[in-house]
Amino acid sequence: MTDGHSEYFGKDSQKLISPPVHEKLIIASKSNRKILQKQLDLHAQGKTDYLEMCRGLTESGTEKWTFDTDKMTITYYDLDGREMLVEIIE
Repeated sequence: MTDGHSEYFGKDSQKLISPPVHEKLIIASKSNRKILQKQLDLHAQGKTDYLEMCRGLTESGTEKWTFDTDKMTITYYDLDGREMLVEIIE
């Protein structure tokens, strides 16, 4: 979340890291699931662009999210690596 870069992992320890796509954002030290859900809802309604969503997620204490293409889920994590929310991709 801090700079918008992505990390992709494949079979046999393959890894690809993209360059940063925005300025560094400060992640709140205390996580807040309600703020996380509010920001995701706003984005789903088209009320925020990608960068605005990222700013909102950092305010919620979200450090990163992962996509699991086997389980078809998106999981959001705080700075301590705790799961804040798991969404099922439909």
